[in-house]
Amino acid sequence: MKEARSILKQVYGYDTFRKGQEEIIGGIVDGHDTLAILPTGGGKSICYQLPALLLPGTTLVISPLISLMKDQVDSLRRLGVSAAFLNSSLGAAEYREVLRGAMQGDYKLLYVAPERLDSAMFQSLSEQLQIPLIAIDEAHCVSQWGHDFRPSYRQLAGWIARMANRPLVAAFTATATPEVAEDIEAMLRLREPRRFVTGFARPNLSLSVVTGVDKKRFLAKFLQERPEQSGIIYAATRKETEEVCAILRASGIEADKYHGGLGDAERAEAQESFRFDRSRVMVATNAFGMGIDKPNVRFVLHWQMPGDLESYYQEAGRAGRDGEESDCILLFEPADMQVQRFLIEQGSGDTERKSVQLSKLNLMMNYSRTQRCLQQFIVDYFGESDVERCGKCSSCLDKSEAVDRTEEAKMALSCVGRMKGRFGVTMAAKVLKGSRDKRLLEFGLDRLTTYGLMSRLPEKEIADWLYWLVAEGYMRLSEGQYPTVSLTANALPVLEGKQTITQRVRASVRQSGGGSSSAQSTPLFEALKQWRREAAAREGVPPFMIFFDATLKDISDAQPRELDELLSLKGIGAAKGDKYGADILRIVAEFAGEDNGAGGAAKLVPAKPRTASRAGADGDTPSHLVSLAMFNEGMTTGEIAKERGFSQVTVEGHIIRGAGEGNEVDWDRIVPPGQEPLILAAIEKVGAEKLRPIKDELPPEVAYFAIHGVLCKHGIGQ
Repeated sequence: MKEARSILKQVYGYDTFRKGQEEIIGGIVDGHDTLAILPTGGGKSICYQLPALLLPGTTLVISPLISLMKDQVDSLRRLGVSAAFLNSSLGAAEYREVLRGAMQGDYKLLYVAPERLDSAMFQSLSEQLQIPLIAIDEAHCVSQWGHDFRPSYRQLAGWIARMANRPLVAAFTATATPEVAEDIEAMLRLREPRRFVTGFARPNLSLSVVTGVDKKRFLAKFLQERPEQSGIIYAATRKETEEVCAILRASGIEADKYHGGLGDAERAEAQESFRFDRSRVMVATNAFGMGIDKPNVRFVLHWQMPGDLESYYQEAGRAGRDGEESDCILLFEPADMQVQRFLIEQGSGDTERKSVQLSKLNLMMNYSRTQRCLQQFIVDYFGESDVERCGKCSSCLDKSEAVDRTEEAKMALSCVGRMKGRFGVTMAAKVLKGSRDKRLLEFGLDRLTTYGLMSRLPEKEIADWLYWLVAEGYMRLSEGQYPTVSLTANALPVLEGKQTITQRVRASVRQSGGGSSSAQSTPLFEALKQWRREAAAREGVPPFMIFFDATLKDISDAQPRELDELLSLKGIGAAKGDKYGADILRIVAEFAGEDNGAGGAAKLVPAKPRTASRAGADGDTPSHLVSLAMFNEGMTTGEIAKERGFSQVTVEGHIIRGAGEGNEVDWDRIVPPGQEPLILAAIEKVGAEKLRPIKDELPPEVAYFAIHGVLCKHGIGQ
């Protein structure tokens, strides 16, 4: 694995593997079929990308996530790795060109959507390509017991088996119970596979279930506490998605919407706006997010309970992919259960599939009502039972009073026991209430000794109590469209008087944690973010694709002065070092460390302004004033950048900074004639807090350099 560790550092910029990665990679490279189950954000892509770089030929990556394919291919190319994808987003000419390149062996990785594959293509690829490995991402899609079954995945095993030289097969997923894992191995016909489960816990996520609140007020307060954070709000229906998005926009929050009722172009535009940080919040149905690799999502809020725990954890797991602290909030109401049941019953699955979905829905309801540690509840569902309490979910932080409800539990359990598993929760609640419901009377349930035992309580409250006992494991719901309720073995000690039942009664809703990024806002950090934003705009990529916030924070903390120092930081490999190293080192050099007397902590301050002069360019004159002097002598920013070995963005920043310090500058060369009024009007309309909204209001020919110039000239935002 020495070579693998070398590639990890050289290409990806990391010194060490994450948990489980080295073992998974080693198993694949050693020639073993593999099933790897890693949590969202656990680094599964490296587990097949790195073997692809070690093995000869072209690795095929099968993925249903079109947007993720593009992101991963773009990221690989930026790392110096040859990669391409084949999916429905390509035009006919592009598709043929990629296929031609693949046949010539131009790529180390070729991403293919399962719907694009057929037997003839598999045969053609296998005959003309050296394929050492087929990596199957989102492998739970092959199992009808999983939450996202896709029939196209069922064809993969047959096609692979018919290949003349069957390659290694490695399957990857973030959400698979032991039952689903067995089904994946069987359906893909993996040969003596090694199975790796790295753990399902996400320590950086704070999970919360919130009930009994005014959702609109809660949302307003929640977002007010997070003024700069990016997040996703999931709603169960298109109508709710539209309404929540309208609420956000009316309150001045940059929000987009995404659901199946929108056109392809509108959905694509919304997704790009969110990825590029032009919109702060995405409001969406579960149609959105598969394949979103945006690392700086600081919160995921579910407006309603989703249909199963796998979907919930996968969607919630889109928060904090960069490892920073993030919030996952579920707003739960009992009525959510009926909405999801309706969606299942109206779905296209067969009876068996719907039965599986309804069982998963019941478990999701248990999660929404449990008082156990939420992280423990989830990982236990996926078969991991030795995880400590997280200490920061809404259950762990709940300090409300625990009330003894043993007698009410005995009443409820006795009633359900006497109904012998023939009826559902609703009927059991009616019996305990003492209802005169016609069906209850027809079945003679009014003759049970438990009839009317809880008549003082509303029927809805009784039903909620029964569901709570289900969530805590004292009762169970059967599978199927009309689940019945029965006792578990855990009920016996309670009925025998050997165990007490307590329930927390919350006096108020738990206030959400901040979930903010740990990146401290220093002048250097902000300067790096500004450089990244402008570089990303020039290159037409999302800012995170250049560097994560965490990497900029590391640069800000370490203040590297040499390229070797920069390359020693996490997340900076050789390709990015070559491309961006000079810019970063120049920005760092413009800030000096001073002891501020607080325990020796360094305080970052800009270098002191000096007279703009080219004299002393290799001496004491600050770098930005050298660039300004060259600009004042008539050189263009492009010429200065070429001569000094900087990027043009860096040089433009030098000139604006020098002008802002009061040095003379020819403003007409920064802001072309006629553009200043347009820029001022755009600033008046959208404000000066962010550059991108200003740019979007202006004609394409207006450059960021001119916008910066107007802001500087008029002292706006300074």
